[in-house]
Amino acid sequence: MNASIKPLALFILLICFVVAGSMISGRIWGGKSETLPEAREWVIREDMTLADFGQANALPNPVLKSIFELQTRADLQKRLSEFGTPGQISALVQKKLALAAEHASKNWIKILVKFILWFAFLVSVFVFFKTKNVGTARRKWLFFVSLLIFGVAMGSDPSPMGTVKDAIHLYGASGAVFPPRMIALTVFLLIVFAVNKYICAWGCQLGVLQDLIFRLNQHGTKKAILGNRYKPPFVIANSVRLIFLFLLTLAAFAWGIDIVEPIDPFKIYNPTAIGLAGIVFIGLILIASLFVYRPWCHFFCPFGLVGWVVEKISRVKISVDYETCIACQKCADACPSTVMAAILKQDKKTIPDCFACYACRDVCPTQSIHFSTRKRTLPPPGHFDRAQKTKGS
Repeated sequence: MNASIKPLALFILLICFVVAGSMISGRIWGGKSETLPEAREWVIREDMTLADFGQANALPNPVLKSIFELQTRADLQKRLSEFGTPGQISALVQKKLALAAEHASKNWIKILVKFILWFAFLVSVFVFFKTKNVGTARRKWLFFVSLLIFGVAMGSDPSPMGTVKDAIHLYGASGAVFPPRMIALTVFLLIVFAVNKYICAWGCQLGVLQDLIFRLNQHGTKKAILGNRYKPPFVIANSVRLIFLFLLTLAAFAWGIDIVEPIDPFKIYNPTAIGLAGIVFIGLILIASLFVYRPWCHFFCPFGLVGWVVEKISRVKISVDYETCIACQKCADACPSTVMAAILKQDKKTIPDCFACYACRDVCPTQSIHFSTRKRTLPPPGHFDRAQKTKGS
């Protein structure tokens, strides 16, 4: 097979496998609607009882009992006005219905199993590569196993991205906070705090798919087989990500709209829910992944942005031992993004996202790259200048 055709063929086979496998697993698990109830105008009059309100708005008694926290059937005869103004009642009903819909949409057994598997997988990866090099082949197989488990087998939900995106949309559209989602977000951020975005690096079903696609189009540690690689400047990528989060929040609070839903790339693991806009956007993201490292993560992902902030205080992360570093900069060249160059030279105040792929550590000839609790230090003055002079002499 022609060398330039091979990554394209593997890319197509991988996407076909993901789509077909996800359709099969989706049938096995069974689908539940994750759509929030649409905002509506409620019939509210001052002389209404709760029973009258239920009849006028087609709300069954059990639903009324849940919304207004009624104790007995006789409570249905209470005046609606006892529960607030028409605006307050409307907001209360919308909020309670939204929370009920959220709860009903979840497969709690699958979610519990998925979190247990996440914990087991991430701990195994961390322990296994604590001292060993990852290597190109191992890295690809780990990404494939991760997307197989957390994407193809377990589906698009839950995901790190969804904990942020759905929380914003739910609160903006109905003023509700879904406690299980906040717990999941907290767990994900604790993982970031403990081990430098490990959930994004090795557990996020979309992140590992993009990473694997990127590695399929790779010769050695840095050269692309098909086309050319591009490392977008972090200031541009992060600015786009900030703007996207602002638009997501604005749309949720101003109009109750989820702008991600029609183009949600995690739906690659729920293909039956993808519309035309989703097909186009997801296709572009996946194709871009051949040439740009994790484009969704760097340019759009709300959790990626939040995780990047928490990453600043991560306990375990990449650092450089400048006593043994020979300033060859092979680590920065091997890094699929601009982060290792920033970590290595420490000449910029802003360090980009690091996805703990270990590529930098793999290529270091003096084993000066560490993924540990070791504190990052500044390089000695003139460290890279002296190395450059030594090379030139």
